Amino acid sequence: MIGYNLTTKQTPKDGVKVKKVMVAEALNISRETYFAILMDRACNGPVLVGSPEGGVDIEEVAAKSPELIFKEEIDIFEGVRDAQALKMAENLGFKAPLRQQAADQIKKLYNLFLKIDATQVEVNPFGETPEGQVVCFDAKINFDDNAEFRQKDIFAMDDKSENDAFENEAARYDLKYIGMDGNIACFVNGAGLAMATCDIIYLNGGKPANFLDLGGGVKEAQVYQAFKLLTADPKVEAILVNIFGGIVNCAIVANGITKACQELELKVPLVIRLEGTNVHEAQRILNESGLPITSASDLEDAAKKAVASVTKK
Repeated sequence: MIGYNLTTKQTPKDGVKVKKVMVAEALNISRETYFAILMDRACNGPVLVGSPEGGVDIEEVAAKSPELIFKEEIDIFEGVRDAQALKMAENLGFKAPLRQQAADQIKKLYNLFLKIDATQVEVNPFGETPEGQVVCFDAKINFDDNAEFRQKDIFAMDDKSENDAFENEAARYDLKYIGMDGNIACFVNGAGLAMATCDIIYLNGGKPANFLDLGGGVKEAQVYQAFKLLTADPKVEAILVNIFGGIVNCAIVANGITKACQELELKVPLVIRLEGTNVHEAQRILNESGLPITSASDLEDAAKKAVASVTKK
C-alpha cells in the first residue's frame, strides 16, 4: 500500500498517497455496536450517543430507525454516573457479565474525552469478541483547536502534508481557508458570514472559489497575507470582501486591502462591502486610495457586482 494512492469518501477525488501503515492486532468480532461522546449545543454540554447497530453508517441508522439511537446527557460537573454508563451498555445490547465491562469502558472513554479536550470521541464498532471481551475496534477523535496550548503533544502529531497547500499557508497566519471549485474568492470575517456569502454568490449565478475567514483579532499583516493567498490561486477571477465589523475594525481591514492591492498589483476585480466598527473611516481610506475598487451597499449588492465582474470577461 505504501507509495500508492488510497481513495475513500474522506479523500479528494484522486486519493491520498499512503506514507504510513498502522499494524494492529487482528480480533474477531462477534457483535458490533456504535458509541460516541460529543459536545452538544442543545444540552449545553457532553452527551453519550449509542446504538446497538454498529459498524455501519450511523446517520443512515438515525434516519431509518431513530428508535435505535440512545442518548444520555452528562452533567459536565458531575461526569458520567454509574447508572448512566450501565443504562447505555444495556441499550447497546451488552448482556451480563459484559454489561459491566462495557459500562467501565464508557466511563474510561469519557475520562479520555475530558483529558484530551476532545469535541468528539466516536467508537465504531464498539463491540465484543467471541472470547467475551469488550473492545474499541475503531475510533475517531476530534480535538478542540482552542485547547492546543494545553495539548501540545497531540497537536504536534498533526500531519499537514496531506492538507491543501493553500490551507497550510493560511494557517500560518491564523486564517481559515477552504478551497472550492468556483472563480469568485470570498474574503470574510466569521464562518457563518462566510457560508452566507458563498450561498448568495450561488443564488446570483456565481461560484465561490473558496472561503477565507479572517477571524476576530485581525491585523493589517493578516489582510495582506490573505490577499496574497487569494491572488495566488489561478482559479480566482474576482474577489468579494464582505466584512461585518463587530470585533473587527473596518479601518484596519481597509488599510490592509489598499497596501495589498498596491504591492501585489491586483489584476482581478475587487468588490468590497464593509459594515460596522469604524466603517466611515474605512470607506474614506478606500475612496482616497485611487484603486479600482467596486463598493457595495449590502451583501446582495456585493454578490451581484462580483458575479457581473466575472461574466463580463
